[in-house]
Amino acid sequence: MFVLMVDKALPSAVFETKFRVQIQPEPALREGSGSLAKTLSTLRRVLILPALILALSSGSGSAETSAAYQSSPLKAHLITAQDGVSKNTQTLSAGLHLQLNENWKTYWRSPGEVGIPPSVEWSGSENVADVEFMWPSPTRFTAFGIENFGYAGEVVFPLRITLKDPGAPVTLSAQVKLLVCSNVCVPEEFDLSLRLGRGNDIDSTAAGLIGTFSERVPEGAEAGGVSEANAFIDEDLTELIVNLRVDEPLQSPDVFPELGIGVALGKPDIRLGEEDHLLWARLPILSSNTDVTVAPSITVTDGENRAFTVIADRVARRTAPPFELAATTPDMMELLWIAVIALLGGLILNVMPCVLPVLSIKVSSVLKHTDHDTTRVRFGFVAAAAGIMTFMWGLALILWALQTAGLSVGWGLQFQSPLFLAVMIAALLIFSANLFGAFEFALPQGMQTRLADTGGRSGYSADFFTGMFGAVMATPCSAPFLGTAVAFALAGRGVDILIVFTSLGLGLALPYLVIAAFPRLVAFMPKPGRWMLIVKSLMGILLLATAVWLFWVLDGVAGLASVIAVAASSGLAVLILSLPNVQSQFRWSIATASLVLALAAGPLLQQSAPARAGSQSALAWVAFDRSDIAKRVSAGEVVFVDVTADWCLTCKANKTLVIDREPVRSTLDAPGVTPMQADWTRPDARISRYLESFGRYGIPFNAVYGPSAPNGIVLSELLTTEDVMDALAQASGRDVSAKVAGQE
Repeated sequence: MFVLMVDKALPSAVFETKFRVQIQPEPALREGSGSLAKTLSTLRRVLILPALILALSSGSGSAETSAAYQSSPLKAHLITAQDGVSKNTQTLSAGLHLQLNENWKTYWRSPGEVGIPPSVEWSGSENVADVEFMWPSPTRFTAFGIENFGYAGEVVFPLRITLKDPGAPVTLSAQVKLLVCSNVCVPEEFDLSLRLGRGNDIDSTAAGLIGTFSERVPEGAEAGGVSEANAFIDEDLTELIVNLRVDEPLQSPDVFPELGIGVALGKPDIRLGEEDHLLWARLPILSSNTDVTVAPSITVTDGENRAFTVIADRVARRTAPPFELAATTPDMMELLWIAVIALLGGLILNVMPCVLPVLSIKVSSVLKHTDHDTTRVRFGFVAAAAGIMTFMWGLALILWALQTAGLSVGWGLQFQSPLFLAVMIAALLIFSANLFGAFEFALPQGMQTRLADTGGRSGYSADFFTGMFGAVMATPCSAPFLGTAVAFALAGRGVDILIVFTSLGLGLALPYLVIAAFPRLVAFMPKPGRWMLIVKSLMGILLLATAVWLFWVLDGVAGLASVIAVAASSGLAVLILSLPNVQSQFRWSIATASLVLALAAGPLLQQSAPARAGSQSALAWVAFDRSDIAKRVSAGEVVFVDVTADWCLTCKANKTLVIDREPVRSTLDAPGVTPMQADWTRPDARISRYLESFGRYGIPFNAVYGPSAPNGIVLSELLTTEDVMDALAQASGRDVSAKVAGQE
């Protein structure tokens, strides 16, 4: 038997203002199971609203409200269901009432990466022992490309006020701080004050508002009918997977995880299973300022009036989804189109800034064939093209293997490896010394590899390695079409990677293939003579300069100790090979040992955080911080993001030809504009995830954010002054160049 008792004489907490509801089960039911407790909770919800209406309908007074605070984004005031404090009252029901204007939002207790939750200080209040601040379930909205949780339109934060002296008058004094956002974010700080004397009347409107939003405060796990809750977070902090089982089926749920301060999450992929009793959700972790060690708190909403919060158990293994992943495969026309794009990207690589380090390789490849017949020329350039294709296929295989293993992959990332840099430095030093005529050497089994030999005695092996080495040295560059092609490949299947990298290789090898098809083009070269020795020396200087550049890259990747060790060991190998009076067997033994030591020293002596001298740029670059982008844009600033690396030659060209030149430099240095630089010289998961959010796997990458472009304007790999200035103006919503001119 259930007894409903309404007592208008005793004001109580939320939903029990001026009345009291008691549900008394029969003794046989009082010691029931958890399901019984849930049944009683449901009955309370059903019976409490009629009781509220019954109690409020007889109220004759108007509740007290504070004087309203009003600004362009919102109107705020304190409300109470009572106009006074009746005798022996211990708790009062109140609310912080916010009315947000169109397009304005404020934040939940866990706001996401950008927001700040509302906070209220009650120190100026009188006769108040405690204030319980309740959070209605939030809604999801996107600000500056990041998922955030909060409220729009109207919201009441229910307050349970516990009195020090029951029945005595009360003064509520609230110092409120909150952040409201539209295209920009505005911090609001204001005071609200409300005094309640003695009284008995209630206001049905205020009580109804408080009751409505109290119903939206999430229940606990037991009341919400949650039988199982677990969460998986991978070691690299890239994804959160939530798995929940509930007693009542879900309809259209949303998930709001709380993982601690500074954790930003992407949009969830939510799936239902087991006849909608199982909820599975995957959320990408976009950034995290610290290791996530707290137990995940998961709030689930399902419609307007169903919400619950549960602390999930951390599990060590990824929870399988309640569905099978079906990969979407591109059709033949799409594959053909992306292959054409990749071919163009590879062809354009031949004229990119990275052409300087490989110019010596290409020129020497032509020089060695100036005095040979057409057959020798044709097959020599075919061998060079084969070297390019071999490297591209090998790179495709490595990237596919790394992708299958779940590792981050991308174009040019091998230049983040100290071992790879040590190999390239040693090879460049040996090749440049060979071009200077310091020595001539043969690999084991008599296979000569004179890179610039004009006598043609090396067979086709030198041509093959010439092409391969040129392809290796081209990878620090990016080009138009290249980013699109690589992103398609690395986001697809193994066959997609093969097709794209085959097309890239064909584009890069096209100049060699053209000469192979028309070998008589070599006849337009001048006749062999002393000028070739001068050209060889110039090519040696270019290779030596490239080695110096790679030393600088190695310093940024691994530190000075690695640079010194690699330089000393490689230099010793070159010196030993250059000494004519050393027996061949000793020369090769010592040289080989020195080279092995150079290769081992690169990664073994890598410093955890190598110091890098500050940039010589006149711009005051700010270090990359994804959350800081949103905060600056929300304050009305324009942010220019430059993802660069010491090994990215296209990045250096963009900086020299566009970013550090007028009028771009002055615009980026103007008030209200922030240049932000992300250094990807060393592996950085934050930068990798940032690039992947735009479908990019290589650099350079530049984007402009502003109040009129909160999600960013992505620029081309090759910057132009006009494109940068137009993006800055579009993002700011004004003519930034005119502003700069006015300051001058």
